[in-house]
Amino acid sequence: MRTSISRREWLTRSSCGFGALALAGIASAQTRTSSAAPDHRPHHPPKAKRIIFLFMQGGVSQVDSFDYKPTLLQQDGKQFAFDDARIIANTGRRGVAQRVMKPLWQFAQHGQCGRWASSLFPHIAARVDDLTFVHSMHTEGVAHGPATLFLHCGSTNFIRPSIGSWVLYGLGTENDNLPGFVSISPSAGNGGARNYGNAFLPAVYQGTPLGRAGAPASEATIRNLASQLSPSDQRTRFDLLRELHDQQMNQRPGDAELEAVVQSYELAWRMQQNAPETLDLSHETAATLEMYGIGQRPTDNFGRQCLMARRLCEAGVRYIQVTYGDSSANPAWDQHSNMPKHQDHAQAVDRPIAGLLEDLKQRGLLEDTIVWWGSEFGRTPYAQGNGTGRDHNPGGFTVWLSGGGFKPGRAFGATDEFGARAVEDKVHIHDLHATILYQLGLDHERLTYRYAGRDFRLTDVHGRVVRELLV
Repeated sequence: MRTSISRREWLTRSSCGFGALALAGIASAQTRTSSAAPDHRPHHPPKAKRIIFLFMQGGVSQVDSFDYKPTLLQQDGKQFAFDDARIIANTGRRGVAQRVMKPLWQFAQHGQCGRWASSLFPHIAARVDDLTFVHSMHTEGVAHGPATLFLHCGSTNFIRPSIGSWVLYGLGTENDNLPGFVSISPSAGNGGARNYGNAFLPAVYQGTPLGRAGAPASEATIRNLASQLSPSDQRTRFDLLRELHDQQMNQRPGDAELEAVVQSYELAWRMQQNAPETLDLSHETAATLEMYGIGQRPTDNFGRQCLMARRLCEAGVRYIQVTYGDSSANPAWDQHSNMPKHQDHAQAVDRPIAGLLEDLKQRGLLEDTIVWWGSEFGRTPYAQGNGTGRDHNPGGFTVWLSGGGFKPGRAFGATDEFGARAVEDKVHIHDLHATILYQLGLDHERLTYRYAGRDFRLTDVHGRVVRELLV
């Protein structure tokens, strides 16, 4: 009969409900000991402290939303050869004629700045004076998987750290009781966990997923796993566990693995005491809930995600991603044969996003928070296969940003007359990454990590700061 157990088994048995959260911390601390930690100081005075990235998974059509092209109305139904990367990839030849399809929603100018926006997003259109539009985006990858990875990690195929991990690595967290990088309702497909992963950065910089795409936002939370115990009993057990840890560490000084486990329990304890309250929306006012469309269809689910993002923002989380998406097999905005479906998705996100912007502005948080809205690519100005949908378009699309020192009410860059390709003041994803890092006080060329004999960075050997977008 065995009368003793190993240190690893003892630690597992004595978890007191912290084990699930501790696993990530174990890897975090183990990896952290193998590399010198950065000092988490910005390279220059920052204009922003944090980011909320509103990821519209699947590809919102720029020519149906924010990139107004009168030529599409004039040439609707006519055949043209666009010869873009997607057509060439699918057909292997050039000169294939495609039918031009006009916007399905009416455009109008909005705000004092007179920016164009369609009736697809009426609530966001009402806030254009707070937005900075970039109409000349272009990216790598013609399929969702590579393009989504490139959007998040700056690479279409290699395993690289996500932008959230780079931001956390460079600046650290503002709240030691919560994760510094949170991904709300991430998708399991098109890169999955790699889109919020740390890759070769120390694991402490990995994003913490809350919920999953396609599931109710109410599941996107961190629960107190020992909640069946009274607070005093939880504290008593944790204090006892801490004493036992101290004894173990005194007996094995310099044991990095043991130290990592101890640190993970400490973090798990702090998270379980703080995260559930941070994500609890029950104390918000009725007016705030209405602002986000919570309690109403179809806005309730994404409204909850956006309100959680604001609460995490207030609590000091450095990078927050909010994903609007479906299952991995069906990215939400991917309308190849049914463009009217864009309307359903827009109705679900339009009011919550406008509510988030208004809420941040009212609370004085928009000044030092970057809100970034966009997809992995846009959509074509022609009907795919002469049908009723649009194909992928990495060659020209629109994103917008708000707050954090970006020029409000500004439109920068342009696509061609059809909205097919970026042609004026082109902005690559590497450039967008470099610019966002710059506003956070980080030089994209200096934010590096040495791995496998070379220095890596988010923008690889590319990227420029687009200063024309900045105040």
